[in-house]
Amino acid sequence: MTVTQDTAKLNQIAETLPAGGPDAEHFDWAEAWYPVHYVEDLDKTRPTRFTLLEQDLVIWWDPQGSTWRVFADQCPHRLAPLSEGRVNESGLLECPYHGWAFAGNGACEHIPQAAPELEAQHSNRACVASLPTTTDQGLLFVYPGKAENADQVVVPGIPALEEEPDGWVLLNTFRDLPYDALTLLENVLDASHIPYTHHKTVGKRENAAPMQMDVLTAGKQGFTGIWPEGPRKGKLGTQNTTFVAPSLMYHDLTSKQFGRTLTVVYAVPTRKGECRLFARFPFKFSSKLPSFFIKLTPRWYSHIGNNRVLEDDQIFLHIQERMLEKAGNKSYAQACYLPTPADRYVMAFRQWVSDFNADPFPGQSLPAEWSKPALLDRYHSHTQHCGSCRPALANIKKLRRGALILSALIWSLIPLSIALTGTLSLTVGSLFTGLPIVAGALWLWLGKLEHKFYEGDGVPPRNLPE
Repeated sequence: MTVTQDTAKLNQIAETLPAGGPDAEHFDWAEAWYPVHYVEDLDKTRPTRFTLLEQDLVIWWDPQGSTWRVFADQCPHRLAPLSEGRVNESGLLECPYHGWAFAGNGACEHIPQAAPELEAQHSNRACVASLPTTTDQGLLFVYPGKAENADQVVVPGIPALEEEPDGWVLLNTFRDLPYDALTLLENVLDASHIPYTHHKTVGKRENAAPMQMDVLTAGKQGFTGIWPEGPRKGKLGTQNTTFVAPSLMYHDLTSKQFGRTLTVVYAVPTRKGECRLFARFPFKFSSKLPSFFIKLTPRWYSHIGNNRVLEDDQIFLHIQERMLEKAGNKSYAQACYLPTPADRYVMAFRQWVSDFNADPFPGQSLPAEWSKPALLDRYHSHTQHCGSCRPALANIKKLRRGALILSALIWSLIPLSIALTGTLSLTVGSLFTGLPIVAGALWLWLGKLEHKFYEGDGVPPRNLPE
């Protein structure tokens, strides 16, 4: 996408009802659309819990309306979380506590304890708040602000996928991160950290160089920028960057060697000090070979690599934002020393936060610093929510058990074979010896693979010996 097209996208957003509300000096984070899940990772048979801007939500499939619904995750009866309930045989969301059941519009349809003549379910107090939803480009979006505004606010999709829908190879991942959405956006806007932070994963230290970044347009709805030289000391071509307030950022790069590549990040604020990242990597390669190999790679295997990249900076970003909080009333420019043009996007982003009072959790303090094992947790932050990793982990566990059972079974046959034949041939003996060894090696390898679904490595690749 060209700079002109990026600017046009921001102008389009400005011409509709703008995200962030009508106040020219304040960005209201509730008045915007947010992705909350990849549709492919949702289970139509059970409710899913999610937190957005500190509001607990329940996502569920409404078979009557053939659509995804998002409710406040709270039964009006005794405030039990509806996400612990089920979608019952009538296609209603049923509370786990007393069985109150709700239709897709939030209306209570059934109270088992109420006599028919009472009609208690018709009271407004029996209803659940239902939030506007839509699906776009494989994501389920939710609008947490005033419902009447939702249809007039642009859903922040990826413009390139709308304008040129054919020929893309799209990789997706997500993770719940232990730092603010603001910290995540600042980090991903900053291309200068990649050679050092992500050395040996997606970067190389030798590619670090002076960087001339320029901000082209800026306002309440975000900003656009350009890096004329581009990554790898100019070997890949010019890179354009767009920030669509409040939660979307993407880099757009076209090179002769590889074709067009986008790095897209949604930073979804869950609560103070936590956010959910949705990362998308659309590729339009100049040759078919890379697409072929990417399509062969299982999604769950790609996610293991994605998680490792995220963990390159997960620990120090968690600590960094606490250092920034300790700076107190100092401005960002006073707390941090930013002498080079490489920090221009970071400064533009922090200026946006300052100019439009755009803190999603104003006045709140960060929680206590997490332990290192908690920061490196993968199971609760990704695996259990992922429609690819969760079943892959279950299958790996089954294979491990099978390898262990096979090894034990073969060893148990040795005395039986000797008892029946009085001896073992070289071939049979070799099989009885070799197969348990192979099964044992498979068991160990699968164990290491299984661990990758639960926890990241304590030492990032950049700090390993060369």
